[in-house]
Amino acid sequence: MSERSELEREVSRRRTFAIISHPDAGKTTLTEKLLLYGGVLHLAGAVKAKRGRANAVSDWMEMERERGISITTSVLQFEYQGLQMNLLDTPGHADFSEDTYRTLHAVDGAVMLLDAAKGVESQTRKLFRVCQHRSIPIFTFVNKMDRPGRDPFELIGEVESVLGIGVYPVTWPVFREGVFRGVYHRMTKQLMLFEASRAGSSSALGAELPPVKVSALDDPALLEELGMDGWEQLQQDIELLDEAGDAFDKEQFLAGKLSPMFFGSAINNFGLEAFLTTFSKMMPPPRARLSDAGPVEPTDKEFSGFVFKVQANMNPAHRDRVAFVRICSGRFQRKTKVLHVRTNREVRLANPTQFVARERTVVDEAFAGDVIGVYDPGFFQVGDTITGGTKLEFEPIPSFAPEYFKRLVMVDPLRRKQLVRGTTQLAQEGTVQLYQPPDIRTGDMILGAVGLLQLEVVKYRLTAEYGVEVRLESVSVKLARWISRTDKQPVNYTEVRNSIDAMLVVDVRDRPVVLFEAEWNLNSAVKFHPEYQFAETAQGVVVRDAEE
Repeated sequence: MSERSELEREVSRRRTFAIISHPDAGKTTLTEKLLLYGGVLHLAGAVKAKRGRANAVSDWMEMERERGISITTSVLQFEYQGLQMNLLDTPGHADFSEDTYRTLHAVDGAVMLLDAAKGVESQTRKLFRVCQHRSIPIFTFVNKMDRPGRDPFELIGEVESVLGIGVYPVTWPVFREGVFRGVYHRMTKQLMLFEASRAGSSSALGAELPPVKVSALDDPALLEELGMDGWEQLQQDIELLDEAGDAFDKEQFLAGKLSPMFFGSAINNFGLEAFLTTFSKMMPPPRARLSDAGPVEPTDKEFSGFVFKVQANMNPAHRDRVAFVRICSGRFQRKTKVLHVRTNREVRLANPTQFVARERTVVDEAFAGDVIGVYDPGFFQVGDTITGGTKLEFEPIPSFAPEYFKRLVMVDPLRRKQLVRGTTQLAQEGTVQLYQPPDIRTGDMILGAVGLLQLEVVKYRLTAEYGVEVRLESVSVKLARWISRTDKQPVNYTEVRNSIDAMLVVDVRDRPVVLFEAEWNLNSAVKFHPEYQFAETAQGVVVRDAEE
């Protein structure tokens, strides 16, 4: 087999996706169960683990295990039916939406998880918009069907009206005397039956009985399993879906405008095999990525990729930092020298790893669509591009203006060195925004976060990973905006201080930021200083010259 044809074959096997949902919709449970079907796990962990029970494998950080929530992105890789699955498990909590946003830049598709009783919730809407903006395929899985929930047609209507996307139900819930009995697969004409007596089983089979193959909707087997009322209801539902529902259009699906919908119960392993098997057939392999040099095809021979996440202390014993790289084109080989485009320096990536959460395996090669972890000596940043030598950069990943602010005060002044290292590394990860005076880096540290829980995580990790006790105190800041000049010239810090009623600081990347006490301060600055732009994201910011 030629090198070109091998590359094409390997790229065609890759499926890279994330799961998005509102908190408590069952995302971590679904993730664990997919790993179970992929043969990675033999027993899926209970998410809100009690004493003596297993923790979720995807929740590797100690704080995640204590609280039963996902607060950082995990990379989970497994084989299924000859395909290489790259599942990026993201935080569901709204306070960590920026981490999820960055992760969604690295995937080729997403699974939108809905609670059958709650439908489309606020965090789901926000994350869906990110997927829609990138025009990636979106699958919908309606979870918790073993519990009382809303009418399936009502859920379809809500997805279509609230999210503005078409829906094509692949599986459809069936009932007997009002009790959930299973799902009917419209494509394979199979009936999957739910066995309530086996609910909660942690085996791969779970509460699902072997599928019943039916020839048509009038098959006597359906009547026998569902009873007259359930059988008639199924016939009416399928007839309505066929006549009034969306037909499956592959182009609409690939553009993220039509979502295949599935029903099931993740905690009971019900409906997951039908979902995963159909997902494997429908989910596309890696596609071309936009760069400032034009589209980069995944089958291009030259290696390229970008950093979408930096994580410190995945192995606390070694105090290491890992940069997560999404490979966009070509083949990556161990010990290959690559170009770090932003710094224009050549780097040898000696021991690339792949993951199941914190567990790592050194890999000799990886292909477009894969996610690898590389040792970060301290210069990788989120959004960095690495290539086999060509100078190009992929689409930037923006930082967002935080909504909550605290002054960071250390309890023991002798631990200043550890505090600086810890806060800098956590800010470089994107866990939190770190602001300091531009000229005196020993001044006050101000933290900014999208959610309050992020600030708790920083405090916890500074203690657990860096041995630094800190206090978080109130600060008179309500808004943060990255500042740049409209004429693209560098920002003069003295002029800003003298003319704008706000606090001037720099972030961890040395980008100037203005912190405002109130909305009217910002409005006043915008009105009286048209020479400046005040941005809610960090794109397009010009840093002052180093010699100023």
